[in-house]
Amino acid sequence: MKEPIFFQPVFKEMLWGGSRLRSEYGYPIPSDHTGEAWVISAHPHGDCQAVSGPFRGKTLSWLWSNHPELFGNTGGSEFPLLVKIIDARDNLSIQVHPDDAYAKSHENGSLGKTECWYVLDCDPGATIVVGHNAESKEALRRMIDEKQWSDLIRTRPIKKGDFFQIEPGTVHAIQKGTLILETQQSSDITYRLYDYDRLQNGRPRELHIEKSIDVIRCPHRDFACTEKPLQGDGFSRVNLVTCPFYQVDKWDIETSVSIPHTYPFLIVSVLEGTGTVSKVPVKKGDHFILPYGYGSFLTEGSLSLITSHI
Repeated sequence: MKEPIFFQPVFKEMLWGGSRLRSEYGYPIPSDHTGEAWVISAHPHGDCQAVSGPFRGKTLSWLWSNHPELFGNTGGSEFPLLVKIIDARDNLSIQVHPDDAYAKSHENGSLGKTECWYVLDCDPGATIVVGHNAESKEALRRMIDEKQWSDLIRTRPIKKGDFFQIEPGTVHAIQKGTLILETQQSSDITYRLYDYDRLQNGRPRELHIEKSIDVIRCPHRDFACTEKPLQGDGFSRVNLVTCPFYQVDKWDIETSVSIPHTYPFLIVSVLEGTGTVSKVPVKKGDHFILPYGYGSFLTEGSLSLITSHI
């Protein structure tokens, strides 16, 4: 199949969400508390529908099950990746994700959640939580029991264009005033460690203290991302991360560039600009999959892209 498959985002209203998904991308969000747009997803909690081509109206999970040739017949019961844009008007909870082994055992066979963040934009002075300061599980439990949150968590400043790989077991939280593109395993398992004592519908949101302590890595070690730059004629490419679950690359294109595609499938997110991909018009906020066998594709125009694949 020589045609990009475009998808309609699935929106998630959140206590901490805002309205930037509408103001930045023109998305038809359900309210001014919309925290997430799942832009490429086959997860049961948000299964995106194709909005172009012969599969218009079909969900990504349906395509994965019924047309595995589109994805290189890679096998597996579920589409492996999930891409979302997160609008944090307020702080997200301090949280942690399990790995595959723990999730399979404790979460009904779910995948674990390895994820990465590309900072699309953020307010001046914005920060993010990545990591903690406990040297052992015993110290971790004591600091949690004594609610020493400011001593426990590691908060660091961020700017537009920053990138973070969040391995399972990493304490983390996106904080207010931040817009992020997240690429992750197709999982919706999150353990909340602390939620600022906020109320939702008059009640505190559920915490998962014991599971969090089970999976948090002690001591914390930052993940060193590759971020290998490649400068070409009319473009620059940075390999942001390559891990067992995905490879993520950032492309900044000035004129026209032929981009190779030799993967089972390639996810493309348009971060900025307008142009064409194989003569098909694309713009900021578009997300599509180039199926198996598509081959190299010509991009024209001034475009900033994130691509990902297994």
